[in-house]
Amino acid sequence: MVEACNTDRDEMIDSFAEQNRQEGLRVFVAGGSRPGTDSVYVEEAYNLGRQIIKMDFKLDFGLSNAGIMGAVARGVMDGWNKKQCKDKGYPIQAVTTQAYFDLYPRDDEIISRIENLILAKTLEERKQKLLNADFVVFAPGGVGTLDELAYDCVAMQDGFLQVKPFILYNINGYFHHLLEYMKAIAQEGFADPIPFIVVDNSDEIGIVFRLLKLRYKKGTTTAEAYANTRQLIYELPYFIKKKVDNTVFVEHIIAEMNRIAAEGTAEEKAELVKEIETAYLEKEIERMYERLAKTGRDTSIVSDKLTKLKQRKNMKL
Repeated sequence: MVEACNTDRDEMIDSFAEQNRQEGLRVFVAGGSRPGTDSVYVEEAYNLGRQIIKMDFKLDFGLSNAGIMGAVARGVMDGWNKKQCKDKGYPIQAVTTQAYFDLYPRDDEIISRIENLILAKTLEERKQKLLNADFVVFAPGGVGTLDELAYDCVAMQDGFLQVKPFILYNINGYFHHLLEYMKAIAQEGFADPIPFIVVDNSDEIGIVFRLLKLRYKKGTTTAEAYANTRQLIYELPYFIKKKVDNTVFVEHIIAEMNRIAAEGTAEEKAELVKEIETAYLEKEIERMYERLAKTGRDTSIVSDKLTKLKQRKNMKL
């Protein structure tokens, strides 16, 4: 029985890999169907769509015409139109069920333009098909997004999914509490650590996309894949720091790093190691201060609630 299960799992993984080879690099984006309370969420979601097209990637998503997901799709479409590729069909694959598809008007400006639509029989099948993508981006969203994240993490951890980069699109520090919780789960021994690539805005995710395309190695084993993702996470702040404006390209930074590694002096190599380490530490310190600020805000909210609860209690006495 165990052997049969392993065979099914291997066939599933091989099927995913073969589809990816045939279709090119695909990005699965999971996010909310609502826009959130701050306009920056929708703005950055739209910019994410533009970055996907800029990299010549294709979008996989669960189909939505509104909120974060609608903004991502709109960004992909506008970017595609700017490339004057309207007649070639949008590089978008939407996967949903018939029940969810029936909720949308057929003449909607987004729904009507998506030609590659897959109707899964169940939500489980929908999730499995969305896992075909090469990279996964989790954008701000609600419980549906959390469900997708948990499902994908379990699938990867249990070996039903090849290890692939998981990117948290941490707009406005949205995933702060989730990151802390995921760390606690791993620290308490209830799960393996998931090497999330955390980015704070569309400029950073653009750098990550380019690094994934040019520098990332998938690895032949789970251990190698994890190690390669962790290396990308470690080097990312260096690239963010070096790319000061649009005249500096990720390719230039990679070329200089390769030059130093191949023919640089001992001093140059030591300086490069130091710069990468410093950039990483600075980014971690910056994020730590942001977490402290959010923790302070949470403490203030709790304190205010306690005060109000005490006042209500005193009124009833």
